[in-house]
Amino acid sequence: MSVTDEILIANEAYARNHELKHLSPRPRKKVVIITCMDTRLSIRTMGLDVGDAHILRNAGGIVTDDVIRSLLISHYQLGTEEFVVINHTDCGMLTFTDEEFRAKLERTSGTASVSPTHFHAFKDVEKNVRDQLQKLRSHPWVDKEISLRGFVYDVKTGRLKEILG
Repeated sequence: MSVTDEILIANEAYARNHELKHLSPRPRKKVVIITCMDTRLSIRTMGLDVGDAHILRNAGGIVTDDVIRSLLISHYQLGTEEFVVINHTDCGMLTFTDEEFRAKLERTSGTASVSPTHFHAFKDVEKNVRDQLQKLRSHPWVDKEISLRGFVYDVKTGRLKEILG
């Protein structure tokens, strides 16, 4: 049995009670978090519950065009008032460069591709948080009055460290 089959069985059991059907698409705490897809990060690490926040996840917690699209909808259509960027220690994005990864994919597949154009690997997690915050601050459609903060989550201690900049 595949993990996907296990998910379907678990979903069947969940659907019998469907406890979350009362939740609004508007997050209770009016916050949206941009973070990494790493399995060690969860709403529990932030003291949040289901329905408290919009969570946007991708490899590295990168502010891509699609993240900006989602943030704009979250703010202007669904009422979020705070944006939080959270990266973490021991991130897999620190272990390669875009060029190395593209070469690996081309070797493995035997072909080149024009997409994705970037993988957004980085060498300094704190600098990456500052870079993502700067992308948001400089975007003309991101409300200049919105609260915008960045953090690094330490996977060993479980603590968030604020990154200024």
